[in-house]
Amino acid sequence: MQLLTIGTTEIILIVALVLLLFGGRKIPELMKGLGKGVKSFKDGVNGVEDPDEKKEPAKDAKEE
Repeated sequence: MQLLTIGTTEIILIVALVLLLFGGRKIPELMKGLGKGVKSFKDGVNGVEDPDEKKEPAKDAKEE
């Protein structure tokens, strides 16, 4: 499992490599796109879970 851990040295090397490859101006655009992708993924996952959760409270409300 120690082979999979990432330390500060590895993080610094990765950041330096990204800076060299994409430059400072492209990084905010890349992070913005990554953030939108993560948000879309979370919304999709929550969308799958929400119909089940919405049905249960509706049943409880009808029983009362």
